[in-house]
Amino acid sequence: MSFSMHGIAVAQGIAIGRARLFLQTSLEITHYAIAPQHLGAEIQRFDQAVDLVRTELQELEQHVPAGAPPEFAAFLQLHLMILNDETLSQVPRSLIEQQGCNAEWALKQQMDLLIEQFEQIEDSYLRERKEDVTQVVERLLKALIGQPRTLMSDKKADADSILVAHDLSPADMLLFKQQPFQAFITDMGGATSHTAILARSLGIPSVVALHHAWAMIREGEPMIVDGMNGVIIVNPDPLVLAEYRLRQEQWTLERQKLKRLRTTRATTLDGTLIELLANIESPDDVDAVKKSGATGIGLYRSEFLFMNRRDPPGEEEQFNAYRRVAEAMRHQVVTIRTLDIGADKPLDSTPKVNALNPALGLRAIRYCLSQPRLFLTQLRAILRASSFGRIHLLLPMLSNGVELNQALALLEQAKTELRQEGLPYHEDLPVGGMIEVPAAALALPLFIDRLDFLSIGTNDLIQYTLAIDRTDDTVAHLYDPLHPAVLNLVSQTIRSGQKAHIPVALCGEMAGDPELTRLLLGFGLRQFSMHPAYLPDVKQIILKTSLPDLQPLTRKILTTYDADRLKELAQRLNQWAC
Repeated sequence: MSFSMHGIAVAQGIAIGRARLFLQTSLEITHYAIAPQHLGAEIQRFDQAVDLVRTELQELEQHVPAGAPPEFAAFLQLHLMILNDETLSQVPRSLIEQQGCNAEWALKQQMDLLIEQFEQIEDSYLRERKEDVTQVVERLLKALIGQPRTLMSDKKADADSILVAHDLSPADMLLFKQQPFQAFITDMGGATSHTAILARSLGIPSVVALHHAWAMIREGEPMIVDGMNGVIIVNPDPLVLAEYRLRQEQWTLERQKLKRLRTTRATTLDGTLIELLANIESPDDVDAVKKSGATGIGLYRSEFLFMNRRDPPGEEEQFNAYRRVAEAMRHQVVTIRTLDIGADKPLDSTPKVNALNPALGLRAIRYCLSQPRLFLTQLRAILRASSFGRIHLLLPMLSNGVELNQALALLEQAKTELRQEGLPYHEDLPVGGMIEVPAAALALPLFIDRLDFLSIGTNDLIQYTLAIDRTDDTVAHLYDPLHPAVLNLVSQTIRSGQKAHIPVALCGEMAGDPELTRLLLGFGLRQFSMHPAYLPDVKQIILKTSLPDLQPLTRKILTTYDADRLKELAQRLNQWAC
């Protein structure tokens, strides 16, 4: 029987093959009483399971295959951290003793409590970390029950195998890293889940959040994974199969053609050079930047260096990470955004703040200014690394002149300290500010006179302008980059920068959307920064565009307030054969 399912597309491409099921044993947890004289032995059984899983994860971490994405090791470290936290390694011991129950039941009670707490977190990235807790608990339960970790049947995966799983942990993925899978799909996961991150790292078509795929699909069934539209088709009929084979060939040919553009300068038909930069999260992303043909790094999200750890990185660790990127990029620009973390993503070493609306609370520059020693350490590390390359410093979420004055004062303090210590740095390090709060976009003179460049963060700018939490499924459909208010704020910021002769870049998701490339060019944008994977598509649009031809439609778009008419004009801009 042929059927299709819809989920979330997290890695593009089309795969055609046969299903290989990830054999996950259902863990039925029963509750039974433990006699008082046997409680010590039950606690010891729990401790042995913790030790066994810890050893297993440590061995996996030490034997990460060469060439594996850097996320694998990071996720294994996160699972070790979860395992070693007292909420999992100690609290169940107390429950066993207090309730006189078996270790499995105590562990399940604690897991349920932790999952409930995670589900109340507003931030989508942190909320989805409940999957990591579940995966660690499953390992502990299997160790207690004595079940081995089996990935799939003994038969080795064929070249056309598509992995089908209810959920996958990073450790599970290590087990099939060497298997030639064409794609994978899971019931669990979201756009920011570890599964999604790993899918993008592996570069194979992937769809997550299918809910019941693992239960409905049988081993060996033919299937199609459409990584563009988030669709899977099981037992496709011959006509559908032929159609998707053609799409697959076209996709492959298009990717090959786009690769040829890597060394081509991003120049419009009228001879205007456009700067295409890349966004990165870690030094390991530099290889992808070079392969994409980006001319520099427009956004280095430094907060990823601070996440999934008990203590923040020290000055030397940060300095070495920033220096590594600067040296790898040689004479190309590396824009490092200072720590963008907040009340919804607290560091373990700092006091936790409860906020009803974390997006409007203590985050980004506000957080850094509330932790001056933490901020000063990062500024020192960035300054020191600036003597090894073309580093620019970017301040996130500025909204008023007081924040800018305080940040610049701390930067001067960092310079003074380094000067007194005889440590080299670039004295004239360019400093920029992110325009991602409507107040900043509407009061640009506050920042233009004090900064060397601006960078528009459209993800937050749209969220704050439209008062929409883009992680909330009930209102996510209202998140609209083509809203007239958003377009006018973006256009106004670009124009103001041009008048003041200050470079303006755009580093939000709008920068990597080919459907919006011509519109942004029409606004006057000349610097785009995006995920390296999106760069070839955007470059292709630029090479086929004549800037003077964009002006009439662009002006009309900025004076249009009807939503349907706006979309129609945007489509005409893209369909125009230049």
